[in-house]
Amino acid sequence: MTTRSPVVTVVGSINADLSAVVQRHPSPGETLHGTGGEITPGGKGANQAVAAAKLGGTVRMVGAVGTDANSEPALLELRAAGVDLTAVDEVPGPTGLAIITVDAAGENTIIVVPGANGAMDAARVTAARAAVEGAAVVISQGEIPRDGIEAIPGLVPTDARFLLNPAPVLNLERSVVLAADPLVVNEHEAQLVADQFGIASSGATAACTALLTAGVRSIVLTLGADGAVVMEHGSDSVSIPAVTVTAVDTTGAGDAFIGALALKLADGDPLVDAARFAARVGAYAVTGRGAQTSYPSAGDDLPA
Repeated sequence: MTTRSPVVTVVGSINADLSAVVQRHPSPGETLHGTGGEITPGGKGANQAVAAAKLGGTVRMVGAVGTDANSEPALLELRAAGVDLTAVDEVPGPTGLAIITVDAAGENTIIVVPGANGAMDAARVTAARAAVEGAAVVISQGEIPRDGIEAIPGLVPTDARFLLNPAPVLNLERSVVLAADPLVVNEHEAQLVADQFGIASSGATAACTALLTAGVRSIVLTLGADGAVVMEHGSDSVSIPAVTVTAVDTTGAGDAFIGALALKLADGDPLVDAARFAARVGAYAVTGRGAQTSYPSAGDDLPA
């Protein structure tokens, strides 16, 4: 058996983020003053790639940007972190855009305009086969078209891991969800995926237990300020406690968690150990503003 280099490949979205900071989120029909207004790089896929790369990982990005002025800001941190962008295409039209408001408690609301991310269909993903096949861990999310995500498991070698983060949740083929190892979901996503499997559940933990019974290989259920739960076949579930910090901006913290999780899995760490490390990285990310710009580098001290 050949030795696989610990490469993380992310197949997913690349956005420009337009952020505003407000004391509280506006009510329908209400106008509020805010601060900010800067364009910064974002997108769940790009966030996860930058998180893994800043921590020292070898990372490849498979995605698309548009031909507008937002394409360069969207790629800025990916380039700075050393992510391989060979498989990032430029397509006619706008780059993906996220419009974000962050309140005084650090909580955010986000509207995503897909833009060029909508071009990441099965044909384009399959054309990036080399970037996917050469990885130890392949990540995808829900911000590219359904058929693009569904093309990924067939490209992932049997000795690599497919990390699926269905955010937002799409109605994916059952076989795609069953290929995930791990499936990373929050409480809302867990119940939506269970619903798609025809599983009636009384809560997120019960939904995840039922998904394991249905054949999902492993699950990381993220619980925000309550930490996470790791579930694997043949093992008891393990609670990962949250790391206590003062939150400034929660934007992209979940993506930092996933990028760090994938990096440690690529290095060969057990899923529970990888999740413990990822919780510390996610906690670090909420202590700064923005998504990618708030992520730690390999030499930074992480909260314990």
